[in-house]
Amino acid sequence: MELRSEEGFRDALEKVENWLEATVPYIDASDAELTGNMPRLAALVQDIKPDVRKLSNSGLKIFARNADLQRADVALTLTELAFALAALIAALGVSVLYLVRMNRKLVRNEEEQRQASKRMNTVINTALDGVIVSDDNGIIMEFSPAAEEIFGHRAVDVIGQELGAIIVPDHLRAGHEAGMKRMRQGGERRVVGKGRVELEAKRADGSIFPVEFAIQSAFTKDGEVFIAFLRDITELKADKAELVSARDKAIAGEKSRSEFLATMSHEIRTPLNGLLGNLSLMRDTVVSTKQDTYMRNMETSGRLLLSHVSDVLDITRYDSGKVSANLEPMNVSDLLQDIIDSQSGMASTQETTLDWGWCGPAQHWITSDCDRLQHVLMNIIGNAVKFTKRGRVSVTVGWHKNQLTVEIEDTGAGIPEALVDRIFDDFVTGNTAYDREVGGSGLGLSIAKRFVRVLDGEIDVASVEGEGTTFRVSIPAKPAQPVQQKHHTEDAETMIGPQRVLIVEDNEINRFVAREMLEADGHNVSEAHDGQQGVDMAAQEKFDLILMDISMPVLDGRSATRQIRQGNGASARTRIVALTANALPSERKDFFAHGMDDVLTKPVKKSDLRAVLGDRFKAKKVVGSGLVDNAHFLETYEVVGAEKFPRLLARYSGEVEQFIDWLQSDARLDRNEIAEQAHKIAGSAGLFGATGFRAALLIVEEGAKAGEDEKVTAAIATLPDLWKRSKKALSEFTLTE
Repeated sequence: MELRSEEGFRDALEKVENWLEATVPYIDASDAELTGNMPRLAALVQDIKPDVRKLSNSGLKIFARNADLQRADVALTLTELAFALAALIAALGVSVLYLVRMNRKLVRNEEEQRQASKRMNTVINTALDGVIVSDDNGIIMEFSPAAEEIFGHRAVDVIGQELGAIIVPDHLRAGHEAGMKRMRQGGERRVVGKGRVELEAKRADGSIFPVEFAIQSAFTKDGEVFIAFLRDITELKADKAELVSARDKAIAGEKSRSEFLATMSHEIRTPLNGLLGNLSLMRDTVVSTKQDTYMRNMETSGRLLLSHVSDVLDITRYDSGKVSANLEPMNVSDLLQDIIDSQSGMASTQETTLDWGWCGPAQHWITSDCDRLQHVLMNIIGNAVKFTKRGRVSVTVGWHKNQLTVEIEDTGAGIPEALVDRIFDDFVTGNTAYDREVGGSGLGLSIAKRFVRVLDGEIDVASVEGEGTTFRVSIPAKPAQPVQQKHHTEDAETMIGPQRVLIVEDNEINRFVAREMLEADGHNVSEAHDGQQGVDMAAQEKFDLILMDISMPVLDGRSATRQIRQGNGASARTRIVALTANALPSERKDFFAHGMDDVLTKPVKKSDLRAVLGDRFKAKKVVGSGLVDNAHFLETYEVVGAEKFPRLLARYSGEVEQFIDWLQSDARLDRNEIAEQAHKIAGSAGLFGATGFRAALLIVEEGAKAGEDEKVTAAIATLPDLWKRSKKALSEFTLTE
């Protein structure tokens, strides 16, 4: 069909067909006719020969062209096959590479698994904890060497055996089997995956011992298995029991130490109180000059010892958790000014400048424990003055975000580097030679740190030996509203008329001292030797005042007071005053809660008794109760020393008398000069604890600065008599040569 579609081939074919039709008659004729027509046929053949050749050439042309097309198709097919083969080879190559990589990874994983298995076996075989693997029926599959050592079984003997029969004690077997059954049934798992558990186990010899174990589960092709890690804790239990025993002994020892110190402090204070009380009574008798000297020496030494005992008692109470803060509104500026005034005399003796001031806005009134804070600052500032000669002590106070900060910086001797970290420890003082020069028990800073902790504050120190020291005290506090303060100077002693007083005290000497003091003022005194006797006497007789000791046999002071208040006896509403050696604020509250009205601290002084009797009738306080602050006096005495103190006090006495003579002279005095001199004398008065005289001097100073001449004149008029009585009070404590 393709040949017939060729135009040249079709024409040639038609001519050939026409020739054949034309020659058919010749060919179909008889042989004779055919032979006769041969020339004619030969001519016709010659005529048709070009057309046949043309027809043949057209066919060859077509065949050649088709052959070329077929060759092109074959070439294309071969090319496509080549690309497909190349892609297949590439894919095979990638597959080979992938298979090689996977094979390597598989080999590596197998090696890692072998190594991990090897390491795991090494860990299990070398672990101190025993490892036991069992199936869900409790049949042992693995038993590590440590387990062999712990339980005394060989692995070859127990593998394939039931776990409970091998290591579980008989009294725990029922519980073990119940637990295994519960887990097989899909119930609660009380031990598996719950961390370490302590139980008892059984060794091969049948002995029972404590073990600590943990059990985990895992799933394998053979089902769930359980892995137990066990440890023999026999020694651990013994060590723990020993540690607990040691701790209990330590706690008991610490409690015994605290109780011993508290008891000894009380037992030491009791005879000291009697000694000081009797010395006070001897003041009212006629003695020689030498005897008076001996009494002053004894009294001052006794009060120093009493102060040290109080320090030890403070430490004991803090360590036993009995010290708490008594938070009340207080004036920080007044407190610091009082401390600075009390130390100014010593600073003058040391040729040292002492000053203080606020850094930033002042917050005068805060809520804190004034007594604790005073103790802390008095100790640190006193130390700074004590250890600084011909230098400077500066006190800087700051207030920021309800935080009070006090920095005490001095240019004194400084603290050795090796001592800085221990400076707040008990009985730490420094080198012996220096201690002999300045004195001190080494308890001041340790108590200060304890009190700062009571106030939830912090105290730290920075020092360079030979250059000086800086203490920093920070305590949290809240601003407070100013509280009305009463400043007055009593210029006359008011005696109270005879009263009926009951002394409830088990110590005979303390009863004797109190009775002598009261009877000397004309009071009627009755005595009870214990709390129960006091309750009985208060029920029968009407007393104006009951002095109640706290610690007594038969019935203590608290219980006795409670029974007196709850009864309907004659003295059920009588004023009851507690007698105690050292009352903390919390203890005072407890005394009041039991029905007591006031507290007197031993050793009791005559002025204290007069004060409580005066309070009973709302009368004026006696001056003697506020003339001398013992704490300031003893601090100065301890710093200066027994040898120098009498001379220092004598020099001050001379300065006071010259000052009074100068004020009483006829010369017209300048107000500024009066204020300046009064301030100077008042600072030294604070040093010696002469609080009453100092208060009068401050009135003179304030009046002179304000130009209130009448106030100044009135205050000056009280000075001679007030100084006379203050000097006498000071002489009752002072050592002389």
